[in-house]
Amino acid sequence: MMGNMLVDKRDVEFILYEQFDVMKLTGYEAFSHLSRDEFDMIIEQAFRFAENEMQPANVDGDRIGARWDNGTVTLPESFHRPLKMFGEHGWVSVCEETELGGLMLPVVIFTACNEVFHAANTALNLYPSLAHGTATMIRNHGTEEQKSRYLQKILTYEWTGSMNITEPEAGSSLAHIKTRAEKIDDVRYRITGQKIFITGGEHDAHPNIVHPVLARIKGDPQGIKGISIFLVPKYHVNDDGSLGARNDVTCAGIEHKMGIRGSATCQMNFGDAGECIGEILGKPGQGIAIMFLIMNEERLNVGVQSVGLASGAYQSALRYAAERRQGADISKKSGADDPVPIIRHPDVRRMLLTMKAYVEGLRALNYYSAMCIDRKNAEEDEDRKKLFTGLTELLTPVCKAYSSLKGFEVCSNAMNIYGGYGYCMDYPVEQYLRDQKITALYEGTNAIHSIDLFARKMSMDNGAAFTALLDLIQETIDEAAGDPSLKGYAAGVAAAKESLEKATAHMKGLMAEGKVAESFQDTLMLLEIVGDTILGWMFLWQVGIAEKKLASLTAENGVVSPEDWARFIQENRDAAFYSGKVSAARYFIMKILPMVESKTRFVMNEDRSVLDIEEVSFGEAV
Repeated sequence: MMGNMLVDKRDVEFILYEQFDVMKLTGYEAFSHLSRDEFDMIIEQAFRFAENEMQPANVDGDRIGARWDNGTVTLPESFHRPLKMFGEHGWVSVCEETELGGLMLPVVIFTACNEVFHAANTALNLYPSLAHGTATMIRNHGTEEQKSRYLQKILTYEWTGSMNITEPEAGSSLAHIKTRAEKIDDVRYRITGQKIFITGGEHDAHPNIVHPVLARIKGDPQGIKGISIFLVPKYHVNDDGSLGARNDVTCAGIEHKMGIRGSATCQMNFGDAGECIGEILGKPGQGIAIMFLIMNEERLNVGVQSVGLASGAYQSALRYAAERRQGADISKKSGADDPVPIIRHPDVRRMLLTMKAYVEGLRALNYYSAMCIDRKNAEEDEDRKKLFTGLTELLTPVCKAYSSLKGFEVCSNAMNIYGGYGYCMDYPVEQYLRDQKITALYEGTNAIHSIDLFARKMSMDNGAAFTALLDLIQETIDEAAGDPSLKGYAAGVAAAKESLEKATAHMKGLMAEGKVAESFQDTLMLLEIVGDTILGWMFLWQVGIAEKKLASLTAENGVVSPEDWARFIQENRDAAFYSGKVSAARYFIMKILPMVESKTRFVMNEDRSVLDIEEVSFGEAV
């Protein structure tokens, strides 16, 4: 069999090199020092690290979990070695400039690495991602003193970071946070308040944790314009860089969760003794803007997390389906005493192909978004930079929300492949399903991201980014429509794009009429339509490549008859891969994508049941 594969490395390479041709990035000055060999080596190292070091600790993270005792949080012992290796191998700083200890690696290459990290042990992988986010904020907005004090320690992962946003009475409504900051001098403030759901807020894997904390300076206005951000270290840092006294920061407890149990989700108290000292980052009132620097990074990270978990679940289900024997082959006259691998049963094949299509489509979506980040960072032409900045902003909520929606469906189907065994802890898929669920909830719920997509991102700059996306999709449709073998696929994607445009125009019309609630009730469905259409585009792009490669391989090997093909597909791994790619694209475009039409009818139906029902009519609980 195929071993304990977490992520299909061949598909990773196909998307990077054959579909997106990431080697073009090395034509930019920012990436000119890198080569294909270096990209391959880094990806190979990531796969080995994930499979050999991270994955073995995954079950401990779930069964043992993070544990709290009187303010101290301990992680499973098996977590400590891979977390230390994250720093030793330079993974936190790998995309940074060389002067900061990085390789200036393209984000899209790191995204491929990050996917397999999440597939191996997503709870563990959350810790270093928060460290990088903290470093990013300090690098972009810190004073020279703050950079000197914190940046190198965090990028080498000797110290780590967190992000303190959410409060008990202010979940997604950041304008209502109550944490306060009282000025001591131009830099230092006394912080008082409580934060909840703080990933990695306290643990024993690092000697110091630097907490970025949102708070309102005493006397500043209400609302988001009055929010600032502060660096609050667990331990104060002496002038010589050594650790000083403990700051007045305590962990009051951790959450007991459905999944990601190895990730310490903390309740953090600041200033219980009145002596929590933080340093302002940036200027007063810039807290939300600075925080969104990490939030957008984390939202893309959630999309990749969803893909990694879905990939791990799919690969596990695929192995099980190929090995588990049960039932007769309905296409042959085999009796009950001659059971076949369940991968031969039509409904199992349907689930597997659905899972394969979503995993490969979501992978392409997230990698494409990452490459847009690289392009916006590397482009010197201002118009091109603006284009890729807009695409990044537009695709961020889609990556986060659509990936989490469909990633959860993949994990659920993986459990269905196992049947009753999948519901048991003897097999890994029930953990994949539990770990996946949080992706729809944190870093902003999917509903919030759907509103952001419709009300902000699709309309920003007079809709320039959305128009650019539609134009890119149309270019691929036009190119494919000229090829007789791709014409049917092109028509399917064109129909989805037309439906997307209809749904968007209808909802914008409602907004223009002042019917905000009527449009907001359907934003999540619109986000699904956008995601479906983008995946259709990705598959149309991919099938054009795969069909050509497959035709070339069959011609080179003299494959002409069905018997030749049957033997060839078993013996040639490239042929098997491209054939699978064609099947996934064909299935998605021909069987899944047409559902966009019914989703569009859903959006365009102006029924007001959701808005008109009296609250007491929902049920006795109200």
